[in-house]
Amino acid sequence: MGVVTSTFGGAIARRPWRTFDVQLFVYLALLIAFGIVMGYSASYNDPAPAGALSQPVKTVIWAAIGLTIFFVAASLDYHWLQPFSGPIYLAVLVLLTLTLVLGTNLFGAQMSITVAGLDFQFSEVSKVLMIVVLASFLASRRERIGRLSTIVGAGALMAMPTFLVFRQPDLGTAMVFVAILAAMLFMSGASIGWMAIFTGLVVGAAPLAVGALQDYQRQRLFCFLDPYADAQDACYQLVQSLNAVGSGGIFGQGLTAGRQNQAGLLPVQSTDFIFTVVAEELGLVGSLLLLGLFALLIWRIVFIAWTARDALGSMVAVGLAGMILFQVLVNVGMVVGIMPVTGIPLPFVTYGGSSLISLLFGMGILESVRIHGEKPTF
Repeated sequence: MGVVTSTFGGAIARRPWRTFDVQLFVYLALLIAFGIVMGYSASYNDPAPAGALSQPVKTVIWAAIGLTIFFVAASLDYHWLQPFSGPIYLAVLVLLTLTLVLGTNLFGAQMSITVAGLDFQFSEVSKVLMIVVLASFLASRRERIGRLSTIVGAGALMAMPTFLVFRQPDLGTAMVFVAILAAMLFMSGASIGWMAIFTGLVVGAAPLAVGALQDYQRQRLFCFLDPYADAQDACYQLVQSLNAVGSGGIFGQGLTAGRQNQAGLLPVQSTDFIFTVVAEELGLVGSLLLLGLFALLIWRIVFIAWTARDALGSMVAVGLAGMILFQVLVNVGMVVGIMPVTGIPLPFVTYGGSSLISLLFGMGILESVRIHGEKPTF
């Protein structure tokens, strides 16, 4: 398969919008709308200070910015990113290093940098940028994908960003980086044997990683094994989440009517535990509806990966699908008590500008893969 080259100017000039993936955009719009509504309910009894913007209004503004970036990214031929994969990688390392050195403490971790009163979590956009970097690397080694050097090289590329995020410490985002790497290696056709050995090494290093966490993080991490062993302290958040999920029943208690949510008993209910609000107020039906939207979105991303013209486009799509699927599974799993509490956001629904804008940037690149890289049909 030949290497496709494209100039930045040429990328802007060609806009075959007839292949714009409307389904992808509809699923994104529905998820964003779902997030705005649930954010409104989660903050219903926690109004913004006088003169300040409310949470739903902020989310609408972030969505507008993110959608603008989405359309700009979609209009550019994604191939122009490949020659810049090196500078992109260096930019990721610089941003994560700055966060580690200058970051504002948030929930015990230096996860964001405050500029002009606004908090930026560079780890969120770094996830998308690393997908681009890894996709470029794997596409360039298409003929050597089964070699150990490919797995080692991809692992080495991801190791430093993962380490920098882990040192913040942000275990959740570090896990997402590893999940992205695993998904892209597996779907690229890398050797299963070598990947098994690589996985064994990662699992073997897990106790060392856990040991490097703060005491409160370790306690919270293992709460899912026995939430009621420390229900008033380390596991309080999880216990309240389980109570709320259980009280939602089939149809829920109604929007803005969730007892746990509206009484303020759910810590960080707008961010990492937003699915708790969904389960309590919309019940099993609303929860399944949201999960169904995610399933449709992931299916569409996989479809784009399958129809991509080249390995670069396919790998970008696979990386985004792996990232979103992993975050949904872990976020929902920790809310219902079957996964460790790691602080992984629910894509498009969790309150936060950095996450939403970064995801829409990634979806814009994915739309570019659809627009500029569809396989010809006869």
